[in-house]
Amino acid sequence: MLGSVSNNLSWYPRKMELNALFKKLFEPKLLQEIGGLGKISIPKNTIILTENMYIKEIPLVLDGDIKVRKTDENGKELVLYHIEKGESCVLSITSCLNKKKSTVEAIAQKDTRIVKIPVEKVERWMDEYKSWKHFVFKMYYDRLDSILTLVNSIMFKQTDNRLYDKLRELQAKNGNLLRFTHQELASEIGTAREVISRLLKLMEKDGLIELDRGEIKLLQSL
Repeated sequence: MLGSVSNNLSWYPRKMELNALFKKLFEPKLLQEIGGLGKISIPKNTIILTENMYIKEIPLVLDGDIKVRKTDENGKELVLYHIEKGESCVLSITSCLNKKKSTVEAIAQKDTRIVKIPVEKVERWMDEYKSWKHFVFKMYYDRLDSILTLVNSIMFKQTDNRLYDKLRELQAKNGNLLRFTHQELASEIGTAREVISRLLKLMEKDGLIELDRGEIKLLQSL
């Protein structure tokens, strides 16, 4: 997943940081293995995985956000899910275990720090560590649930309701000032940028939000 990103050795996660994130998930021997792996910093907006790419390393996110998406021939994107702190990419794990090319693209949504897990270790850990197998299976369930929720939302919810749901989710994570473009919101909920712009203008007219370039200020709880 990380073939296009070069190593950045300007930082190294302390044992305390790894323990804080994974001590309750992984046994000490596995934590020790993770601590000995390569780490990199990935700048915001870096594409770290493209479709039809063989995956040699899996990311374990220490801090930041990786957006996993599908794009069509016109460049329109649909965000499938985000990989955040303490998580990994289940679609990448599936591809590497089955020796298949990637079917998705991944991009750093913000400055992100990761541990790089080689494919051979992903395979060995599935047999050697029950905690790793449980971690992977839980990710399968969580990602399947989030994708089914997305499909249900696109098929059965009106676009304005989907937008409200997404803004509420972002407000809970980031507070009232959201640094998202109209195109990014459109990709998150599976619609066109023009539709989002129109709905946001209506919300601004109703006194719910204030719009600025690349920013949305929520004036009340949604």
